[in-house]
Amino acid sequence: MAEQVLHRDDEDQIARAAMARRPFDADPARFRLAAEAQRISRAGAVESMAAVASSAIQPLPHQLRAVYDELVPRAPLRFLLADDPGAGKTIMAGLYVKELLLRDDVRRCLIVAPGGLVEQWQDELLFKFGLGFELLTRDLMEAPRPGTVVDQYPLLIARMDQLARNPEWLERLDHVEWDLVIIDEAHRMGVHWYGRELDRTRRYQLGEYLRDRTRHLLLMTATPHTGKADDFQAFLQLLDVDRFAGRYRSGVHSVDTEGVMRRMVKEDLLTFEGLPLFPQRIAQSVPYELTDAELELYDAVTDYVGTEMNRADRLDPSRRVTVGFALTVLQRRLASSPEAIHQSLVRRSDRLRKRRQDVLAGRTPEAPAATPDWTDPDDWEEHSTAEIEDWEEQIVDSATTAETVAELDAELGVLDELVRQSRTVRDSGTDRKWVELREMLEQKAIRDGAKLIVFTEHRDTLDYLARRIRAQLGRHEAVVAIHGGVTRPERRRVVEEFTHNPGCQILLATDAAGEGLNLQVAHLMVNYDLPWNPNRIEQRFGRIHRIGQLEVCRLWNLIAHNTREGQVFQALLGKIEEQRKAFGGKVFDVLGEALDGHSLRELLVDAIRYGEQPEVRERMRQVIDERVGDGIDELLQERALATHSIGEADVAALRKEMDEARAQRLQPYFIERAFVEGFRKLGGRMAQREAKRWEITHVPAALRQGRPVASRYRRVTFELDGLEREAERAELLAPGHVLHDAVMDTVLERWGGALGSGTVLVSDKVDSPQLLVGSLQKIVDGAGAQIASRFHYALVDEAGRVTPAGPAPHLDAGPPAEGVDVSWAVDLSWLPGAESRALEWLAAGDGVEFLQATPAAGR
Repeated sequence: MAEQVLHRDDEDQIARAAMARRPFDADPARFRLAAEAQRISRAGAVESMAAVASSAIQPLPHQLRAVYDELVPRAPLRFLLADDPGAGKTIMAGLYVKELLLRDDVRRCLIVAPGGLVEQWQDELLFKFGLGFELLTRDLMEAPRPGTVVDQYPLLIARMDQLARNPEWLERLDHVEWDLVIIDEAHRMGVHWYGRELDRTRRYQLGEYLRDRTRHLLLMTATPHTGKADDFQAFLQLLDVDRFAGRYRSGVHSVDTEGVMRRMVKEDLLTFEGLPLFPQRIAQSVPYELTDAELELYDAVTDYVGTEMNRADRLDPSRRVTVGFALTVLQRRLASSPEAIHQSLVRRSDRLRKRRQDVLAGRTPEAPAATPDWTDPDDWEEHSTAEIEDWEEQIVDSATTAETVAELDAELGVLDELVRQSRTVRDSGTDRKWVELREMLEQKAIRDGAKLIVFTEHRDTLDYLARRIRAQLGRHEAVVAIHGGVTRPERRRVVEEFTHNPGCQILLATDAAGEGLNLQVAHLMVNYDLPWNPNRIEQRFGRIHRIGQLEVCRLWNLIAHNTREGQVFQALLGKIEEQRKAFGGKVFDVLGEALDGHSLRELLVDAIRYGEQPEVRERMRQVIDERVGDGIDELLQERALATHSIGEADVAALRKEMDEARAQRLQPYFIERAFVEGFRKLGGRMAQREAKRWEITHVPAALRQGRPVASRYRRVTFELDGLEREAERAELLAPGHVLHDAVMDTVLERWGGALGSGTVLVSDKVDSPQLLVGSLQKIVDGAGAQIASRFHYALVDEAGRVTPAGPAPHLDAGPPAEGVDVSWAVDLSWLPGAESRALEWLAAGDGVEFLQATPAAGR
């Protein structure tokens, strides 16, 4: 469609086009098979929602709208997807990736996610979309291979911090031009203004690096806005440097996110039936009082922690951070359970005695492992809960301010008394916190078989609760547990047991279960321990309050209100309850940002150290009132930037579009028919077993060569309802699956020549000879990058009239019946001219319409 000026020097490059005469002698069956392989391989060029038809998902209206109304039409893409937690942003990203792969618009894709989520991304993309992404590991980067790692593995998932902290990796990848980069939890690349300086963290610099090396960029986070407009505007520079350059000036302009951001909140999401997607969620505090003995132990340990923190203030910064971390963990274990604090005090005492022996012997005591900055919640966010649990175990028992034997003796004397007290409390059997949980276990809902998740901060408490709950219920199998030491395969097994076994009712979990697990089989949750990071509260609740939940979700927070931390939590959650009534349950989502500048951790540490001082209590009350009470409504308005809604009319339109897409010829029946025929012709062996399920007993070597294809498959299916049967899951064979694509590619390699030779087919759709001509149409930008493509057919009759033939007219035709003479069809003199007319029409008429209908082409 473009014009080009030709100069005298171009004359030698110009030649008269010659239209080759087609022999029309190809085998009709192979022609149809090759035509189907080509059509299915170019599904994205034909179907409006090809990724939906070829993925193991049931998408929802807001997900379809995000992918097909917001993401796909934008080329190149620069976008921030900021829907609420649990809205299925990973599904939207997977749909988008697969759609662009099917449209041949993406070949190299990089997904960047926090370390604790990369394997979940890998599993979701494989099991739901059939996409084989590799994890970018040190072994992969350092393995001696010809070419680059991206040449070997064009679909990669990288850990955010590992990439940001390895400049040598970025140097090795510097030449790579990505087609698509997706950054999950992108708020971790946030930046802050300090005076006139912008603190460009390593994570933010990684974002800038990737932004400048990719055609499409998708940022994903449920918390894009921290409540500071200038920081938010700086963060948006990752999408558009020029548009969001400079510092936000209040009253002069607003942060305009039109066209670069979408946000939808849970309460506004609907099903295809027009019903609310998420049920109601209710959170309430359960206050209780420590017994006299428990309170005496609490005061003694709190005094010890406060004294040691005061001493730590005199240490060098690195030791001060480590000791401070150890002491706060000790305080949290005190609030967790008598078992947790007793075991921690015993281990700490044993470790300090060993340290004393080292000092006496002249040996350098073993230094505690380095930890993140416990005063900086952002630093903690970069690490998985499994890592944090490991650090706690290593450090809480050993970090101390004591350096001399005398100082160690003094501290050990205090610890011996605390160990004695904690043993007395533990052995007394009067644990008020456990009594509150036991009463919950006696409620009718639990007796009737409802499933409950109990979150605790510490392994000792988890093991303690497991023993007591099993004794209470009288069934060992009723309780399962997940903590940081549980391997990923074992975690999957535990989730399967909890999900499918009616007799398994209680899941005990540390925050290792708060990362990426779908636990909506339960609708009841207890925070046995409240986390010191407020975002963890929403993260935990989000495990059950997510897509697929049908019951009202209830959360109980256990709070000892006669403790210093308990007073902070009670004031905070009381204020949240007030706001919940006004904002319909949306408050948890913004709690972390509402405390910006006055983190919950700081409030709790101040309460522990100075909570007896009236002025400290008053300051904490003011912070909670101002930031959570008065400030949260303003913050919700700021978070409403680029908020979208979806009404019943939108849902109806999306349903119609999806139904029309499904009605087209890229249906499982046609995919199955083409695959089975091609696979068997290539020497493969497969047999149908259960309904809609096949067993592949032999995959030819030609299909495995250079591809990650297995030699056999226990079960495969072409339809969604054939995936799950009892405990055995089948693989979905559809465009994008490596075996499916290998068959289509090999069919085209071997028999694609038939498409150029042509063949004779018979159809009852026409009553006179007609020529069917296929054409691949592409729209490219000035740099030659493909914006869109499709494969279209045209029919030409003897009079030269051209009409569109639809995406798959060969499916309505077949080989001539045996013995029928069709030699007359290839002797007609009008055929070469008819082909020229078809190509002219496809380029000048149909092609212009395609160009005009492609939104990205106008940009």
